[in-house]
Amino acid sequence: MKKIIFATTNQNKVREVKMMMKDFDVELCTMKEAGINVDIVEDGTTFEENAVIKAKTIMEMTGEIALADDSGLEVDYLDGAPGIYSARFLGEDTSYDIKNQYIIDKLKDARGKERSARFVCAMAAAFPNGEVFTCKGTIEGLIAYEQKGDNGFGYDPIVYVPEFEMTTGEMAPELKNSISHRGKALEQMKEILSRKL
Repeated sequence: MKKIIFATTNQNKVREVKMMMKDFDVELCTMKEAGINVDIVEDGTTFEENAVIKAKTIMEMTGEIALADDSGLEVDYLDGAPGIYSARFLGEDTSYDIKNQYIIDKLKDARGKERSARFVCAMAAAFPNGEVFTCKGTIEGLIAYEQKGDNGFGYDPIVYVPEFEMTTGEMAPELKNSISHRGKALEQMKEILSRKL
């Protein structure tokens, strides 16, 4: 069984990706399980660039195939913010309760389509032979008027998906994974991996 190291320290992402990879014949290791403790400087200007930086760094350190994702929330009313700075928005140690409420407050005058937003996920796989592959998934929604739902993590309680009439924070994990930005990117990545492994 091929080993792939998932370049993240975010346990929520690990949980989601492991759930989505359970039908895939690979051993998905976290950085912690692989004994890697490194702060990767994500200085790219796009989700794709940051995902590639993470995947290449871990692949070069270990000589193993590395998978990385960089994802975040783009709010049109805020000119695409927080975007690639989603995790560090308002400070790295600021709780998502505060971040989410801040975004809701900023959009207090926005109505209907003015509240449009999307989750974006770029995924990168770096192979020891130097090959790097990327793919991208998005899910469109609206910023909710209040935080709702205890499922998911991060900005999930404020992204309302009209076709399901709920936030991604209210969705059962199986539903969210089947329609989410990360789910869509990972489906594409699994196709790439199944060709390359």
